[in-house]
Amino acid sequence: MNDDEHRAEGMQARREVLGDEHVDRALAGTTPFTADFQDLITRYAWGEIWTRPGLDRRMRSAITLTALTALGHHHELAMHVRAALRNGLTPEEIKEVLLQAAIYCGVPAANRAFAIAQEVLAEETS
Repeated sequence: MNDDEHRAEGMQARREVLGDEHVDRALAGTTPFTADFQDLITRYAWGEIWTRPGLDRRMRSAITLTALTALGHHHELAMHVRAALRNGLTPEEIKEVLLQAAIYCGVPAANRAFAIAQEVLAEETS
């Protein structure tokens, strides 16, 4: 697959996982300085990794929530809680992922992740 095909497949996956509103906002904020980065994540994160057949999107979302919790990437965590819901995880499953993360990533990291997830779930289910 060439770069253009990865870009197209990546943009489709990115929109399906994160939603058009988020992707449109990210693309609208693209500047000449950030354009190469946007292209990189579209082609590689979304076109190479999220589209691989080895794991389904539910599993990828669970892994992503754990990694973001461990690394304290709170802004990305909120976005990926929404994505996890879009990918079919239930609030109960998200809770279980964060409980698992509490053991392996640390209670303070999971404490903050639970607070973020609770806010997002309240927004998304109201």
